Amino acid sequence: MRFMSIVTSPQPAAQPTPALLEAMHKLADREIKAGRMVDTGGLMPLATGAQVRVADGNLSVVDGPFVEAKEVIGGYAIFELRSKEEAVALAVEFMQLHKDHMPGWVGTCEVRAFAGFAGQFPE
Repeated sequence: MRFMSIVTSPQPAAQPTPALLEAMHKLADREIKAGRMVDTGGLMPLATGAQVRVADGNLSVVDGPFVEAKEVIGGYAIFELRSKEEAVALAVEFMQLHKDHMPGWVGTCEVRAFAGFAGQFPE
């Protein structure tokens, strides 16, 4: 099964400490070598992005930063794993790195399974 882990934080984007970067790279290298990590990446600050919206039948484009953003997606990882439990265990390990190397940081790692490639969605 394919899973995406999405890291969000209500805080302004903070540069990871060198120790956290090193720990994240070690974890990513391990998972890539094991053939479990498909892709990963951090995202640039909101000011560099844009939102394309549809509301009330109108389409609009808004350049960042976005005033109404309550949480910001900081990065993601995509894994090929056997189970949700395995995905959650990796998310716990990843967030423990943040707890250990960036005291005071607040964030969430959401784990989501991909829908079937043939357009099949769970009911």
